[in-house]
Amino acid sequence: MNAYVPAPAEPVEPDGLGRFARRWAEAIGGTSDGPVPHLTEFLERLTRELAAALRDDSAQARAEEVAAALVGADFHSPAAVRRTIEVFADGFLDEIRGEPGAEDEIKLRARLGQLLGGLSAGYAQALRVRTRTEQEAVQRAALRAVRLADDDRRVVEARFRAVFADAAVGIAMVDLGGRLLEVNTAFARMLGFVPEEIRGRTVGEIIGDSGHGPTSSRYLDLLSGGRDHFRTETTRVRPDGSRLVLDLSMSMVRDDDGAPGFLIGVTVDITERRRLQDQLWHESRHDALTGLPNRTLFAERLAERLAEPACGRLGLSFLDLDGFKDVNDSLGHAVGDQLLIAVARRLETAVAYGDRLVARLGGDEFVVLDDDCVGEAAVVGPAEAILAALREPFQVGGRELTISASIGVVDSRAVGADPQALMRAADITLYRAKAEGKSRLARYDPRDSARQITQHTLATALPAALTRQEFFCDYQPIVGLEDRRLRGVEALIRWRHPQLGIVAPNQFIPVAEETGHIAAVGRWVLAAACRQAGEWAAANPTLTCYISVNVAVGQLRRPGLVDDVMQVLTDGGMPPERLQLELTESAVLGDDRGPVGELQRLADAGVRLAIDDFGTGYANLAYLTRLPVRQVKLAGEFLKPLRTGSSVDPKHDRLLSAIITLAHDLGLSVTAEGVEHQAQADRLRALGCDAAQGWLFGRPGPAEQVGRLIARQNSQP
Repeated sequence: MNAYVPAPAEPVEPDGLGRFARRWAEAIGGTSDGPVPHLTEFLERLTRELAAALRDDSAQARAEEVAAALVGADFHSPAAVRRTIEVFADGFLDEIRGEPGAEDEIKLRARLGQLLGGLSAGYAQALRVRTRTEQEAVQRAALRAVRLADDDRRVVEARFRAVFADAAVGIAMVDLGGRLLEVNTAFARMLGFVPEEIRGRTVGEIIGDSGHGPTSSRYLDLLSGGRDHFRTETTRVRPDGSRLVLDLSMSMVRDDDGAPGFLIGVTVDITERRRLQDQLWHESRHDALTGLPNRTLFAERLAERLAEPACGRLGLSFLDLDGFKDVNDSLGHAVGDQLLIAVARRLETAVAYGDRLVARLGGDEFVVLDDDCVGEAAVVGPAEAILAALREPFQVGGRELTISASIGVVDSRAVGADPQALMRAADITLYRAKAEGKSRLARYDPRDSARQITQHTLATALPAALTRQEFFCDYQPIVGLEDRRLRGVEALIRWRHPQLGIVAPNQFIPVAEETGHIAAVGRWVLAAACRQAGEWAAANPTLTCYISVNVAVGQLRRPGLVDDVMQVLTDGGMPPERLQLELTESAVLGDDRGPVGELQRLADAGVRLAIDDFGTGYANLAYLTRLPVRQVKLAGEFLKPLRTGSSVDPKHDRLLSAIITLAHDLGLSVTAEGVEHQAQADRLRALGCDAAQGWLFGRPGPAEQVGRLIARQNSQP
């Protein structure tokens, strides 16, 4: 009888997840024992729950619950399991990518692996429970039949004979000597016999492992009346050579005085389910793409090995592919997947021998565990072999691709027997290897600086910081040097970390670029700054100053910046000419392949563009003439010699004057950064500099501080 599946309260307009649920329903619709009402609606609810779980990192646990719900709805056949996993592996991420709040590709793929593992494990557990429940129900019915009163015995025996003969499970009556008195057709057929061939033979002869081995004492105790129930799982080979796995349950039937009478045995052929469970166990602990052990199996093996009393010296090499995200972004995820497969095979060839375990933890992260390392060379051996193996290009999809890896190497003797501490040390060391230039290995040092640990902490906490609203903006005024009137306000992002306190952007912006979160951080600060500018404009209708926002190099190089900017302006109802984007010159100068077209689109829409920290990078002045910028911002380094009011070096004074004059000749305004002293402001004004910002005019602070400045300015004639 099918489990009840409730109908939805109201129909849901089909979207990506709704369409996925329909494909899922089509895939498994014919695999249930009978028709399931409202199947699509039922699966759509499960689909949306799994989509939410994929985003909040609870995919594995929720997938196990979903698998149990499917088995409860009679979708317990091997076909239902296989098709469910295939559907999710092939198409689920395509729908998730289009959902609001979808995270980066590498994290989604890792969580999809956890989801598939959860489905596999959940199916296996639910199938075991279902088998046991069915078996015990048959056995209870048989026991009730033989224990009823004499006046009902003939009716009950007739019913029992019908159940005995027609039951799908095997049923046998066994005497106290262990010989089969009677068996039904199902029992004989699953063993490869007819009933007449096995009556009178012992249970041990027919089924095996019941009179010897680890279960013998419990079986003999049952025959002697010392216990009332015995259960085991046993394997035998049929006469035709095929392998059979049986779940055997035997119960004692006693007479009215409580003396042992005979046994009733119930057997279920679980060969297919055992094969499926083995397959599901394998799939839940192996990466679907590369076939390597996954994070779950690696964690189990690591914990088991560290827990052994005689555990020796373990070496752990944690590697991450350098620039893999660029491969995905430029060539597509299909090519990226092929490259990951090729890397996995090369790792197996290079380091997977002896007691070494190679696993893929998710995305482009792999780990090698080397058991019982002898000597320092053995600890770093796998990492050195990996670096050497990756030097050869890969042939992927008709292309020759070159990829390198950064590797963090940890010796268990330096960390201890805590698996989590060992992995954390490996993660920190890997981060240091990347920071030192990539394509190299780094050894774990217990004296690693607090800065490295802090950077690692920021990298792991950054994805959730946006949702927890830990970011905020300080604002610094930009004033005209002639009239000291407000020209603009620069928005400066800060991170209020719950453990580290206020974190400056120069600490976490490089981390955001490295981890691929710079686009989300950039969108947040842009929206926050424009929203605040809108509030100032609403309170001061005559205000004409612009809001200036920094654009990181990684943000500028990613597609979608123009669309993000225009969407924020549209949502906030803010005129484009009131927004200025500050770009570092290293990101836009000297590269004919740079994002000139994207910048031109922004300039054509009216957005102001400025070159930040001008004079500190690679300044190709000829290229500057082709950029649609309105302003250059002089780096604070130029202002240090001006603190006394006159330049200590005439050459420096002439250089500064030349830069300002050149900018004006190109139609650009000039803003000086880092102005702290009145002498600096006076000299800049004398040289023709247009505007300035710095502590002399106001330190970065909350929006209210700028609001008071605007109010004072409006009150002046």
